[in-house]
Amino acid sequence: MGFLKKFLKSNYRDGEARHGISSFRDLSETQLEEHMSVARYGDFTLTDAIRPSYDLVVMPQNGYRHESWVDQESGARIPVLMSAVTRERLFDTFLSLLDPLGDSVDVVLETSHDKENGSHTDLYREQIDMAVLQSILHDFEDLLLDDGCCGIAVLNPRKPMEVHLDEHKLLFVYGHDNSEYEWALSENGVECDEGIRFITEAEHVHSSSDEFQRRFDQLCYHLGIDD
Repeated sequence: MGFLKKFLKSNYRDGEARHGISSFRDLSETQLEEHMSVARYGDFTLTDAIRPSYDLVVMPQNGYRHESWVDQESGARIPVLMSAVTRERLFDTFLSLLDPLGDSVDVVLETSHDKENGSHTDLYREQIDMAVLQSILHDFEDLLLDDGCCGIAVLNPRKPMEVHLDEHKLLFVYGHDNSEYEWALSENGVECDEGIRFITEAEHVHSSSDEFQRRFDQLCYHLGIDD
């Protein structure tokens, strides 16, 4: 099916399919176009960055759950809040999670532009004023929400705490005291659901464009990052 292969290759990057068999494999062009045009599932709206599998193994929804991350070298276990937020509230929720980090933070931009194997490159900027950072992020809201090859992490190594908006447009909070962040999520209408599943736990596709890659380079420039 030439159109599907060309479409996915030029506009989208595949996520992992169940049992190695893609739910997109036998679709017609019409079915594919209809699926990719759907952004709203119930009360949840996806950004343009990502679409779920055609068989909807995971239905997008609002909520967060508790996870943990283990440092392979030290064995230390770090509590994690993992959340999905509807597009209408995603950017504001992300900004509200940054507030507890403090007045000066480090930034890591993630890019998987021009990557075909799912890998990404991390670009660092240390010590930026939070007010300056949030002003810049407002100017690049479209990129941060709709580019499926761009992610950003903001951290305060002195606390230590980290807030991450990844390329799937999921939010992660890493740190030992997450109570303030749970309150911020609740204030933005995101409630705890330990049984929630996320779009990354099934096949999915990422969307990007040459324009978003250009915008990413601009963001690097404004943050003082040499790409």
